Amino acid sequence: MFMRWLIAHKLPASLILAMVLIALRQLGASTAAEIVVSIPDQTLALLDGDRVITRYRISTSKFGNGDNVGSYRTSLGTLFVSGKFGDHLPAGTVIKNRAPTREIIGADAPNRDAIISRVIWLRGMERQNSASHDRCIYIHGTPEERHIGKPFSFGCIRMRSRDVIALYDRAHVGLHVTISEKSIDALLPQEKPTLLSRAD
Repeated sequence: MFMRWLIAHKLPASLILAMVLIALRQLGASTAAEIVVSIPDQTLALLDGDRVITRYRISTSKFGNGDNVGSYRTSLGTLFVSGKFGDHLPAGTVIKNRAPTREIIGADAPNRDAIISRVIWLRGMERQNSASHDRCIYIHGTPEERHIGKPFSFGCIRMRSRDVIALYDRAHVGLHVTISEKSIDALLPQEKPTLLSRAD
């Protein structure tokens, strides 16, 4: 029906083709089905069904886990992506109140602890994380890359700029995010045995 509308409005063929290619590229980029986050391993994995697309090192809260307002803790449980901010921004762009500023800062810039590059806003789906959205719990870029791999945030999930940009391009609004105190291996799909793997 959409193609019929395009043709009926006599848009140039080149424009129609460009729009179709953009739509296909976006569909191809949004193949992720779930994000899982392991607090003890400080690792985030992007999944597509039983397939692990990629893993990233992260940084969660240095104050521990929880959802109380003002606690600066990282929420646990099942959440979902409720918004994305930062399309096409240069890496290192400072983001305040989910809007870009004109400032760009590099990795490990001294005395800077800003939100940079991309913001993926999370909303809780359970009682244990119901305040997450109002607490502005994000997955976002950080200039403090030297602290990635250990708890150092004020509640959000921090990532290197290049990693959060890559994740942002694959994540979509509605994508489920599970944040857990389990190991990353326990959160990942178990490999299914095949006939070739049988020992008998």
